[in-house]
Amino acid sequence: MFKELDPLLHSELRLAVMSILISVEEADFVFIKEQTKATSGNLSVQIDKLSKAGYIEITKTFKGKMPQTLCRLTPIGRQAFENYIEALKSYIGNIG
Repeated sequence: MFKELDPLLHSELRLAVMSILISVEEADFVFIKEQTKATSGNLSVQIDKLSKAGYIEITKTFKGKMPQTLCRLTPIGRQAFENYIEALKSYIGNIG
């Protein structure tokens, strides 16, 4: 039986953002942008979608005089990511 895949995480860039955040306490926008090779505009839109879903928390701060956007996974986001991985396993387990 195939489990339903979370449509919010079934996007390459949003999944990449979640994959980065699952392994760190928090990451700044520039780091995520470098890791995903996304454009600032696209990344901003996708981070906003994850934030509105409650999957990530965004904190705007300053590093010296430069604005800094920090992203952190929420408990809801962590659970959604784990559920997504489990759902993927239901597809992979049916191969062969």
